[in-house]
Amino acid sequence: MTIRSAVVGLIVLFALAPARSALLAQQSPIQQSATTPTAAAPTPSAASVTNAIQAAANSTNTRAANSPSQQANGIPQVPQIAPPAANRGVRGATTRPAAAGTQPAGPRTANTAAANAPVTPSASMDTMLTKLTPQMDLRVGGKDAGGLRLSGTVGIVVMMGLLTLLPTLVLLMTGFTRILIVLNFLRQALGTQNAPPAQMVAALSLILTGFVMAPTLNKVNETALQPWMNGTMEQGEMMKTAVIPFREFMLKHTRDHDLQVFIDMSSGVAPHNEDEIPLVTLVSAFATSELRTAFQIGFALFLPFIIIDIVVSSVLMSMGMFMLPPAMISLPFKLLLFVLVDGWTLVVQSLVTSFRV
Repeated sequence: MTIRSAVVGLIVLFALAPARSALLAQQSPIQQSATTPTAAAPTPSAASVTNAIQAAANSTNTRAANSPSQQANGIPQVPQIAPPAANRGVRGATTRPAAAGTQPAGPRTANTAAANAPVTPSASMDTMLTKLTPQMDLRVGGKDAGGLRLSGTVGIVVMMGLLTLLPTLVLLMTGFTRILIVLNFLRQALGTQNAPPAQMVAALSLILTGFVMAPTLNKVNETALQPWMNGTMEQGEMMKTAVIPFREFMLKHTRDHDLQVFIDMSSGVAPHNEDEIPLVTLVSAFATSELRTAFQIGFALFLPFIIIDIVVSSVLMSMGMFMLPPAMISLPFKLLLFVLVDGWTLVVQSLVTSFRV
């Protein structure tokens, strides 16, 4: 029985061997995959990363393109909140999120409207100057004869250029020349080198010129300046009228001999009366006469001080003091004499009175 049973078992075993091998073949991949360790994931390359980014961008564009159709189909969309706009130059402004499908109204819109608003042109510099400065009109020549006429900005420039000749006119057409020369002679006669200083002498001469020319300036103001400021007289006529009082003043203090000399030197037609004398000829003769008169007054001022110098020099030489400068000793005596006789008042009064004789 035992041998018989062993033989039967071997036969059954050989019969079932093919089926078992087929079953093991089916189970072997599963067991290998479970038992074999997982291999390391391959590292993505640059090309794959670029392709992934491009794919993401394409998908986003596809969604944006399909969003209107989805809204039309009734599919609700998530509202997109716009980023807050920067408050440019606006204080205290708050930014609220805009609703879906609308643009945020903020400072940017306000700034755009302000930039697009019509700007009113401001007054130019020429208009302001025209309003602030008086209207000037300069005409060279008569109305019938035509001539050159300047008005507006050009007239103002020409008039300001003529005003630069004002210092020359003060020297040649007023008593400033005589007064300045006499005061300089007085300083030299006293022997004081810088006392009073030149600026003080010039200022005093200018003030005394105002006293001398007061009647003439008042007449110019009444006959020419005031009508011109009131608009009843033009610039050319105003200048012709203003010269008349100065001509009268210069003719009064000009010697006939000096006037005749300059008329002869001008080589022109001899004037029949005083009104026909050219202004340049009259001014030249008047300046020459003023120089002559100033030197005469200066000589008169030098005489008393020269006498003091001679007396002091004679005393020093008689005492044998040859090394002592006479001017050092005579200066205190000259100053004392000038102060005792009230010299400054006498000189000033005499200068002003010399123009009214």
